[in-house]
Amino acid sequence: MSSFNDFILLFKDVWKQGLFGVNISELVIGLFIILIFYVLRSFFARFVIARLYKIVKKTKTDVDDAVIEVIEGPLKFLPVVIGFFIATSYIELKPDLFSFIEKLNRTLITVFIFWLLHQLIVPFSFIIKKFEDQLTTALVDWTLKGLKILVIILGVVAILELWGIRVGPIIAGLGLFGVAVALGAQDLFKNLISGIMILLERRFSIGDVIMVSGEAEGIVEKIGFRSTLIRQFDSNLVMIPNFKFAEQSVTNYTRRKNRRIKWIIGLEYRTTVDQIKNIRNKIEEYIFNDHDFLNDNTDYFKSCFVRIDSFSDSSIDLSVQCFTKNAEWGMFISVKEKLAIKIKEIVEGEKAGFAFPSQSVYFENLPTGQPEIFKPPKK
Repeated sequence: MSSFNDFILLFKDVWKQGLFGVNISELVIGLFIILIFYVLRSFFARFVIARLYKIVKKTKTDVDDAVIEVIEGPLKFLPVVIGFFIATSYIELKPDLFSFIEKLNRTLITVFIFWLLHQLIVPFSFIIKKFEDQLTTALVDWTLKGLKILVIILGVVAILELWGIRVGPIIAGLGLFGVAVALGAQDLFKNLISGIMILLERRFSIGDVIMVSGEAEGIVEKIGFRSTLIRQFDSNLVMIPNFKFAEQSVTNYTRRKNRRIKWIIGLEYRTTVDQIKNIRNKIEEYIFNDHDFLNDNTDYFKSCFVRIDSFSDSSIDLSVQCFTKNAEWGMFISVKEKLAIKIKEIVEGEKAGFAFPSQSVYFENLPTGQPEIFKPPKK
C-alpha cells in the first residue's frame, strides 16, 4: 500500500513539475487557449474585414479598399499572437523561462507590426503612382520594391535586437565583405547606377521606340536593375546592359512631336523656267493647304518650303522640306505616300520629267576601216 502511495506522490510531483518547471495542467490549458485562438483566426479576420468593408464602401477613394484587401494575412496572424500572450500569461513561469517567453511574445508582436507595414506598402502605391508623370512607372516600381525590402530589413534588425544580437558588428563585417564584393562586381553596380539615372533623367520609358547607337533599335519592354530589354522590329529581344546607355547616344523616336520629310527632286535640264516655277508653286500650295502638314515659318521645326537647291550633274534639284502633324509611323508613311503621288502628278501635269543619272561619252576620232580581227595563237 505504501508503494502505491509513493507512486501517487511521485505522479503528483511530476505533474506539478511538468515541463521546464511548468505545471502540466497549466501547460495543457495554455495549449488549449492557443488552439482556440488559432481555430478562430479565420473567423476573426473575416468578421473584422466584413465590418471594415461596410465602412469603406461609403468612401469614394480606392486606397481604403486596397488596405482592406492586403491586411487579411496580418489579421489572421493577430489572434495567434493574442492567444499565445494570454496562454503564457496564465502559466506560472520560472524567471529564466519567463524572460525567454517575454522575448518570444515581443518577437511575435514585432513580426505582426512589420508584416502589416509591409502589406500597407501596396495601397501606399496608389498615392505614389499619382506622381508617375514626374517619376516614371519604372521608378515608382523600383521605389515600392525598395520600401518592401527596407521594411523586411528593419523587421529582421528589430527581432535580432530583441534577442540581444548586436547588429552593429554584423553590419561592420558586412561592410568589409561588401567592399570585397564591390571590387569584383563593378559592372553590376555600374549597371545599377546607370539604371537609376535612366529613370531619374527619363531618357526613355517602357513602350518608347528608341535607337541605341551601335546596339539596337526597337521598343523598350522592361527597364531592370541590371539591364534593359528592347524588342527589335524583327521580333528579336535584345538585352542591353544599363551602363551602355551612359556611353552610347540614344535616340528616342517616341518623344518627337512630328516627323520631317526632306527630299531632293531632280528635274530634267530641258525643263523651262516657267515649268520649274509652276512645279514649285503647286507643291508649296499643296503642302500649305493640306491639314496633314505644319506651317509655321517662325519655327524651323514647323516650317515648310520648296526651293531650287542646286544644279547637279544630271538634274536641276528642288529641295522639299515639310513636317507632318502626326508623328505616328503608320500615319507618317501614309502622308508621305500622298505627297509623293501629288508631286509626280504635278510634274507630269507640267509636261516635265524627272531626271536620272546619265553620262555622255564623246569620241574625238573614230577608227576607220575594218576592225582588226583577233586570231588566237596556234598550238
